[in-house]
Amino acid sequence: MSTYTDIKEECCQANLLLPVYKLVDLTFGNVSVADRNKGVFAIKPSGVDYPALRAKDMVVVDFEGRVVEGRLRSSSDTPTHRRLFLAFPDIRAVVHTHSRNAVAFAQAGRPIPCLGTTHADYFYGEVPVTRTMTPEEVRGDYEWETGNVIVERFRDRDPQEMAAVLVRNHGPFVWGPGGAQAVERALALEIVAEMAMKTLQLAPETPSIPQALLDKHYKRKHGATAYYGQKDIP
Repeated sequence: MSTYTDIKEECCQANLLLPVYKLVDLTFGNVSVADRNKGVFAIKPSGVDYPALRAKDMVVVDFEGRVVEGRLRSSSDTPTHRRLFLAFPDIRAVVHTHSRNAVAFAQAGRPIPCLGTTHADYFYGEVPVTRTMTPEEVRGDYEWETGNVIVERFRDRDPQEMAAVLVRNHGPFVWGPGGAQAVERALALEIVAEMAMKTLQLAPETPSIPQALLDKHYKRKHGATAYYGQKDIP
């Protein structure tokens, strides 16, 4: 029996949520889930149709990039996920989608502005976008360099307060404490991207949410003073 059954199952179930939430088309997108005690993560295999995915198909990779379990080729985005796990030690799952509204902002090279409380409930301020990758980065170790431009963008940002980024010309990467939670954040990102796009179509000069309202909505759900939801449900 596999010693990685738990993360393979969690990873598979999280990946299966992507088409349910309409965050992916075709075989786009992937989710990875880490076991930091064992120094590995499970990730979706490359190019496999979502309806065909099984937990046994998940590929387990260590933090050095070596495949330690799996008969299939891992996602082509595996090096990007690995880079984020190495840079952000408090995260356990990474989600990459090509959800259409978030991708539109990435292709436009525009951050997703925080215009209202729906956005503030999940992301503390505008969702940032990376710089354009250089030709050398694209021709080199492309997927690893994709992770590097994300890490570069977060030199002055807390990845716990901002659990998402748009890679310029590409799409969103989102992370969290587990597979289901990271996918929920990816869904929230797509929702607020659609809301922002429609708001800016109606009123292009709409200002960002006032700081006091941003603080209130984000901090009532996150951090030491959070009071939203239930602590214990029998």
